[in-house]
Amino acid sequence: QVQLVESGGGLVQAGYSLRLSCAASARTFSSYTMGWFRQAPRKEREFVAAISWRGGNIWYADSVKGRFTVSRDNAKNMVYLQMNSLKPEDTAVYYCAASSKYAYASARHDLYDYWGQGTQVTVSS
Repeated sequence: QVQLVESGGGLVQAGYSLRLSCAASARTFSSYTMGWFRQAPRKEREFVAAISWRGGNIWYADSVKGRFTVSRDNAKNMVYLQMNSLKPEDTAVYYCAASSKYAYASARHDLYDYWGQGTQVTVSS
């Protein structure tokens, strides 16, 4: 069982930055592919970014490419999402997820076994 706890969300103005963190409880955290997803009101959950277990494979949604950066620190059981140049359309609840099923970064939410509770990000115009 893996527990994931997100933090770092908040309210910011457009153009500003936020850094989300996700703390994982797994003893074998380094063996999990980690992903970030988000869900805006009245919309389906969508992929944001993912990083493979050693960080060598990274994938971003087109909507965040060039603005967001995903990283991980296996020694601390942490994964991060640096979000720059935020836009109002980035407003959503952001979820951290862990996958033991797939070794590479993936946008498929069905490949992720564990999910955090989410952290709210609100970007005002």
